[in-house]
Amino acid sequence: MQPALLRAHEASMGVLEFHEVRHGVYIGRWTMEPSIGAARVDLRVPSHCLLRLPEVNCGEKGLVGPITIANLGANMSVVLIKLVPLAGEPRSYTISTANPVASILGTGAPTLQTWIELAKTYVNYGIDHILLGADHLLFVLGLIWIVGGGWRLVKTITAFTIGHSASLAAAAFGLIGVPERPLNACIALSIAFVGVEIVKQQRGEIGITARHPWAVAFTFGLVHGIGFASALAGLGLERRLLPAALLFFNIGVEIGQLAFVLLVLALIWAHRRLDAVLPRWGEALPAYAIGSVSMFWFFGRLVRVLAPI
Repeated sequence: MQPALLRAHEASMGVLEFHEVRHGVYIGRWTMEPSIGAARVDLRVPSHCLLRLPEVNCGEKGLVGPITIANLGANMSVVLIKLVPLAGEPRSYTISTANPVASILGTGAPTLQTWIELAKTYVNYGIDHILLGADHLLFVLGLIWIVGGGWRLVKTITAFTIGHSASLAAAAFGLIGVPERPLNACIALSIAFVGVEIVKQQRGEIGITARHPWAVAFTFGLVHGIGFASALAGLGLERRLLPAALLFFNIGVEIGQLAFVLLVLALIWAHRRLDAVLPRWGEALPAYAIGSVSMFWFFGRLVRVLAPI
């Protein structure tokens, strides 16, 4: 493969577009989130292609085969490769830190290797998204705190999963749409709501979450699922690959969520086995911490909602 260095601004996600100007000849252009600083990105194209920036000449075969960004991760975690041919619809592929190679397809049906690479990319992307999404994890932590363990927790987490899976699919396919800034503010409020419910429970009151945890989890799961969809919104995925990418992304989200739930339950079990006794003020600390952090997020996001665009 032919290596070359491209200069790119620091960003969490970049978009590299290849526009075909004549048969087999493409012009590459970076588009990405505005940021400060710069990084040198090591781009490698298929071996039959000649890379002389900004031109990529792949001859009669066209731009087909593996594209690699060897040093991805220092300033970008995800790069969308968007191919705009002279004829036909644009096609998109994703490169991530976990899977730094994208196999560019021809006009035929995707191969088995394509599906395998798509699965690896989006399962890892889903895991990264949930484990780095502190607001979603804080909401799940609040549910665990109220519901406890056992089958009641299983049913509650299942309801949350069904809720966010349904809205994630609907948003990804464009059936519903909610502006991102107000949505993020609502997600923060959902966490604050759970914090209040924990305080009620500690005071001996039975809140709506304690009475109907599945309904609350499902309802707020719908909100959080639209938030998950924002992670896919800018990728411009090819329509024929969207259902599979969505499925794999959701599997990754569920793997990350399950890992977090098991970790919390393990910590609770260890605490009980050690017979550790918290001071009286320590019992109320988690609820107020959850509420304080979520309200901090809410007001910060509300400012962005009200700020002029």
